[in-house]
Amino acid sequence: MTKARDLGIPFDGQPGLHNAITDVDGVLVGHTTLISGDGPLVVGQGPVRTGVTAVLPRGKNLDPVFAGWYSLNGNGEMTGTTWVEESGFMRGPVLITNTHSVGVARDTAVDWLVQTGRGQQDYWQFPFHLPVTAETFDGFLNDVNGFHVKREHVLHALESAAGGPVAEGCVGGGTGMICHQFKGGIGTSSRLIQIDGQTYTLGTLVQANYGSRADLTIAGVPVGREIPDLMPERHDPPVVQADGSIIVITATDAPLLPHQLKRIARRIPLGIARVGGFGANSSGDIFLAFSTANAGAANPAGTDHLRMLSNEQMNPLLQATVQVVEEAIINALTSAVTMTGINGNTVYALPQNRLVEVMAKYNRLTH
Repeated sequence: MTKARDLGIPFDGQPGLHNAITDVDGVLVGHTTLISGDGPLVVGQGPVRTGVTAVLPRGKNLDPVFAGWYSLNGNGEMTGTTWVEESGFMRGPVLITNTHSVGVARDTAVDWLVQTGRGQQDYWQFPFHLPVTAETFDGFLNDVNGFHVKREHVLHALESAAGGPVAEGCVGGGTGMICHQFKGGIGTSSRLIQIDGQTYTLGTLVQANYGSRADLTIAGVPVGREIPDLMPERHDPPVVQADGSIIVITATDAPLLPHQLKRIARRIPLGIARVGGFGANSSGDIFLAFSTANAGAANPAGTDHLRMLSNEQMNPLLQATVQVVEEAIINALTSAVTMTGINGNTVYALPQNRLVEVMAKYNRLTH
């Protein structure tokens, strides 16, 4: 796994300790990666190139967080968002997987919430669960109609979730994903932000599975046009690879209310655009933002006193959102490895040596 910064790619802003969404205190990430089989596609048997990723806003503490969401292009799925929109709260984990495993991931999350929530609060306070589960399509490499993500795989992602460094590239839900026609997957990044003498952290995690090669731009450099070869290889029977999708989860410890978190979510596409995305017709571009501040705000009894930044103080957070999304996508690209899947279909990793050469050509390296 190689962070783009390690290659000398320049980015604005100051990252947190791990340059990951887990730099936001309390946020945990877990993956289950499923890779097995080679050769011709046999539905139900493989080859398998898929998985599931879990993001836990407060770890196993199920106290709801304020949240907001936004869909740039709705050719995809993110469950639970109607209640996020209505209530301003999100409770429990976020799961990201492949398109045809949303159901098992969502249902397992409900079971996990029921089991984990026992003893944390009265049943009648949270008698039902509407977890957030999102997807992108990995059918170019994976037996997506084989339904290989099972309950135990989702539980493993949830139970193994941890803080600290986050595995990136061909892991978890990003195992079989493609980004700008290179191998894509999971990426993450963070920023430290100073507002009125207080340091806040904002981090993001992406499942990047979108974009065309010609549009790929890294730190302002037209990398996709400089590296036009190493295109995905399709074998018989041909598989149509559409524009794909991108799911982005953004977290912060800054005290923001739901309407402000929707403003954060609406800035996410600007980071994608920096890398060359434009919300293509067949791309499911769906985003969620949450804040770990204001613990206990979902208490149904009495009147709460909440903390919030003013709208006039939000600019550094809006700017950081664009920065972390851009960097997280590029981290997904630099961390991924070449992968061959169903029918010998192959997607090549972005070659790091050639990336460095291209960046040097444009005088865009930090070292």
